[in-house]
Amino acid sequence: MSLNPKIQSWHGRTVWLVGASSGIGRAVAAKLHAAGARVIVSARQADLLNDFAAQHPGAQPLPLDVMNEQALLAAVQQIVRNHGQIDLCMYCAGYYQPMRAQQFSLSDALRHLDINYIGALKLLQALLPQLLEQSRQGKPGHLSLVSSVAGYRGLPKSLAYGPSKAALSHLAEALYLDLSPEHIGVSVINPGFVATPLTAQNDFAMPALISAEQAASEILKGWSKGEFEIHFPKRFTLWLKLLSHLGHSLYFRAVRRATGL
Repeated sequence: MSLNPKIQSWHGRTVWLVGASSGIGRAVAAKLHAAGARVIVSARQADLLNDFAAQHPGAQPLPLDVMNEQALLAAVQQIVRNHGQIDLCMYCAGYYQPMRAQQFSLSDALRHLDINYIGALKLLQALLPQLLEQSRQGKPGHLSLVSSVAGYRGLPKSLAYGPSKAALSHLAEALYLDLSPEHIGVSVINPGFVATPLTAQNDFAMPALISAEQAASEILKGWSKGEFEIHFPKRFTLWLKLLSHLGHSLYFRAVRRATGL
């Protein structure tokens, strides 16, 4: 069952990817560009954005920090001024450092929260009025938040990352309930292990590891089907979904057995 309008043609659509300097965001931007979308890429690293634009003629680099509310508002205004509307915005800014309670760092835990969740709230403040206005004009857009399967339930080494992604997933569900009657699409993306600069720091074997390009293909497939939750690879995420329904005693035992932690 489709919970969102299906996006099966990207030709001429204006898409804004926030956090697209590397990893999944950059891979999605490349696929959307190849599909004919007008692509705007944002992140803090202007050099990486300029490199993407040089390799993808017509793509627009728009450097900004997701903690800067005025920069986000100015970006929305600039995109609308140049292109008339925003057909899809994907928030894929992310931060990850493995953390366990024995090495707890408040500053690092708060950094996870800022980039993975608070940045999305700041984006909403700038973007929601535009999406609502577009909907009133009969041109509804789509908002997609990149969360993680780490937000399903507590996992070892995810003391800071997991809760920030759980908050983002909860936010997506609340947004869907409010925005779907306005005909605005909302989706949450829950990847498993994807080979990116963030996961490269993991010192353990990552089951069902896929490339960023494979992840991007799954995301576009999910949008084309009108899915609310886009999760992949299924051989891994379905197992985690099953685990998430276990009672606490069985869940803790299964996670310890699977991870050795």
